[in-house]
Amino acid sequence: MNSSNPPASERRRRTQRPDGPSRRATLYDIIFEADTPAGWWFDIGLLVAILLSVAIVAIETVPEFGYDTPYEAYFWGIELFLTFLFTVEYILRLACVRSPMRYAFSFWGIIDLLSILPTFATVFVGSGKMHSFAMLRSVRLLRVFRVLKLWRMMNDADELSDAIWKARNKIVVFLAVIMVAITISGTLMYYIENVLPNIVHDVRFGGLKPDDQPERPESRFTSIPQSMYWATVTMTTVGYGDITPQTGTGKLLSTILILLGYSLIIVPSGFVTAELTSRGASEHEAPCHRCEAGSQRVDAVYCYRCGHRLEHE
Repeated sequence: MNSSNPPASERRRRTQRPDGPSRRATLYDIIFEADTPAGWWFDIGLLVAILLSVAIVAIETVPEFGYDTPYEAYFWGIELFLTFLFTVEYILRLACVRSPMRYAFSFWGIIDLLSILPTFATVFVGSGKMHSFAMLRSVRLLRVFRVLKLWRMMNDADELSDAIWKARNKIVVFLAVIMVAITISGTLMYYIENVLPNIVHDVRFGGLKPDDQPERPESRFTSIPQSMYWATVTMTTVGYGDITPQTGTGKLLSTILILLGYSLIIVPSGFVTAELTSRGASEHEAPCHRCEAGSQRVDAVYCYRCGHRLEHE
């Protein structure tokens, strides 16, 4: 592996793993690494505990199993036990790393801390609503990528995110056009479905007494923001059906928006596809003969992963 640019896991290991064969180093390997049997089983047990905790918090929101039911005491006892385990795990993580404060303010350190704070807030503050924030523990399930050796699949995700980032200017312009179209169509629909029918009604029946006038037509397009919501749902072809036009002109505008929405869905994907295609064109097709790492650039002399000299065809 190229020592000048090691992966993130190797850099973390160099900066945070205690030096020498010691109890702290052994504990670090078990808690932070999944290469050893003990570390693998530790992570599997951690994932099971996280899944159990998330499931309990979710079930507690069901009225039949939530507060003021016979199951409340059982669920609360399990939650306290799991929180105790997570607290011990968090303390052990701080104890075995070389720089505890650096880990505490890292992404995983903050997530680990936030996963146990809601239960303590529930105990000391006495608010059951704070307990629902324990669902933040579901973020910790991202550790499954490390446990199941799925990090190599993240290379494809990195390529996709890089393509999206390079196409960001086109996507921003596209979204701006969509917002303008939603604003204009929502405003038009508000006047077509709400204002114009009332004007027509007043013209036709304005000379009659109020008791003799028929009822004004009711419209769900009660405001421009409400109409913009309808335009968004229509252009994205979701079609909830909670707001529908009643007039012929409104139905015509709705048809135009639906057809426009179908044609606009493929635009962002086209931007990203173009970036991925251009990225692939600038890369060498043959992988490195030593480590078989693909996506080598045409002008590369050495492999970006292992540093081996490339054999260009």
